[in-house]
Amino acid sequence: MNLNERGIQVMHEFEGIKLEAYLCPAKVPTIGWGNTRYEDGTPVKMGESISRQRADELFKNIASTFARGVDNLVTANLNDNQFSALVCFAYNVGIGNLKRSTLLRKVNANPEDPGIRGEFMRWNKAGGRELAGLTRRRKAEADLYFTPSLG
Repeated sequence: MNLNERGIQVMHEFEGIKLEAYLCPAKVPTIGWGNTRYEDGTPVKMGESISRQRADELFKNIASTFARGVDNLVTANLNDNQFSALVCFAYNVGIGNLKRSTLLRKVNANPEDPGIRGEFMRWNKAGGRELAGLTRRRKAEADLYFTPSLG
């Protein structure tokens, strides 16, 4: 499966774009569309900068890596909005956290389980603090997940 345009829009809305490295709320150096690493795994370092074109390229490459990771973890049949919502989630919290999550277990057991919305909403903290931006993001991801697919 592939990340759809709606998923990309959610990711771009919540990640924003910054061409100069900055510390995200979890205090990790980040650049571009919320990237903490480059394609080769090298971590972003404070003081680095990239062009808009490079930010878009980095996003596309890293997002496709997350899409492959989600595809490998999900055993249930999903529509493109469900899949894209999970890619958006994993892009933010990491594949390892998705792999260990109750969210993934519920998706694989029954992708239509209404309790999945609550599992998205549990992931709204950074550094132990609840963040309004993460709460809004999880709601947007859950809304995308429960939006019927057009194709």
